[in-house]
Amino acid sequence: MGDRGRRPRVCPRSKGAVGGCMSCSPPHAPAQLVGLGGAELCALSPVLGDPVPQSCPTSLLTSPQETLMGKYGEDTKLIYELQDQGGELLALRYDLTVPFARYLAMNKITNMKRYHVAKVYRRDNPATTRGRYREFYQCDFDIAGQFDPMIPDAECLKIVHEILSDLQLGDFLIKVNDRRILNGVFAICGIPESKFITTCSTVDKLDKMPWEEVKSEMVGEKGLSPEAVDHIGEYVQLHGGLDLIERLLQDPKLSQNKLAKEGLGDMKLLFEYLTLFGITGQISFDLSLARGLDYYTGVIFEAVLLQQENDHVEEPVSVGSVAGGGRYDGLVGMFDPKGRKVPCVGVSIGIERIFSILEQRVKASGEKVRTTETQVLVATPQKHLLAARLKLISELWDAGIKAEMLYKKDPKLLKQLQYCEDMGIPLAAIVGEQELTDGVVKLRDVARREEVDIPREKLADEIRRRLEP
Repeated sequence: MGDRGRRPRVCPRSKGAVGGCMSCSPPHAPAQLVGLGGAELCALSPVLGDPVPQSCPTSLLTSPQETLMGKYGEDTKLIYELQDQGGELLALRYDLTVPFARYLAMNKITNMKRYHVAKVYRRDNPATTRGRYREFYQCDFDIAGQFDPMIPDAECLKIVHEILSDLQLGDFLIKVNDRRILNGVFAICGIPESKFITTCSTVDKLDKMPWEEVKSEMVGEKGLSPEAVDHIGEYVQLHGGLDLIERLLQDPKLSQNKLAKEGLGDMKLLFEYLTLFGITGQISFDLSLARGLDYYTGVIFEAVLLQQENDHVEEPVSVGSVAGGGRYDGLVGMFDPKGRKVPCVGVSIGIERIFSILEQRVKASGEKVRTTETQVLVATPQKHLLAARLKLISELWDAGIKAEMLYKKDPKLLKQLQYCEDMGIPLAAIVGEQELTDGVVKLRDVARREEVDIPREKLADEIRRRLEP
């Protein structure tokens, strides 16, 4: 049974890569994505805009393996390393950002705005209830090019806000920070520059561990002095908005650090743009946000769903962050033979994590979810009417109606109507011998079990009228 109202546009060059339509299904959880995928993922499509340009393929396999190494900090251990029959060292892509940066460098592209849905792989411990898999889809949006400060960054945050709002996932918070501010904090606290990245990775655990445990790791494993760590703690536990930015700009030590001052200046500008977008109510300047990946150079952000009390569940649902990203101005230059840099900023949406929380909430509420976007089922009440069904469904398809029918010559009417109820199809267009004689179609409201005869030439318009929001 087909949904002919909207056909997916699949990138022909890259297996699993999609541009324009978001109706792709990972093989490990087909029921999950088929059950919830249509409506939710299509909410991303109008926000993200046009499809991926035709000249933007990336491969599942990365060769050589060194392409991925040294880009992900402590997460490098999660990369799947492979060796082919000829002994060449390969790796499965960890994310869509590094392959995109390599693509820009290889093709000497200095300006691009794109989104991309494709598989990535992590050698992680799966937790299906929390939307964590070893093979999963990500949806990335990136802006590459030399632009005035914070304008592309603000648009990325606006897109995240719009997607999470449209998907109605509940209350959420987008945390923002800047690597330059963090590095400035580390510098004034006496941390050697050689330990900035490892310290950053430890700070990034503050959303999962209390400060005392993070402090213990910094001292015991990273070899930092307790005094320096205490000083770091005074900063990384701060969060707020423009008022906090203004306060830190006046901080006698931090304001003297060039990197931190640049970062705070850009953060202030970013919040001014976000205020114009009207989204600062869900944005928090959070100094504990570190994002452990090595390639971030400026603004970083992460979206988290806020745990809520729910009448239907005993414990609040939690799947961690559902989106993250930031500015990576130096990554393209790492792949360019002459080291030419292309400033970039982007965000990655965790599709599986979003599905996980939607699925849990729907299951807990007992709500019936439509598993298809089909608007009408074409049915017949008597035998030997397959030709009538095929002709009518063709007319509806040509009119842009999402219609389907059972793939049987003579299905029983009760079975056809039961299929409508099971699949949540709102209407049934029934054409029998009498309807053919009278030139009408019996249109049935499946939920109300009400039927009315509609002139055949007016059927498509009547279906649209009934299904108007």
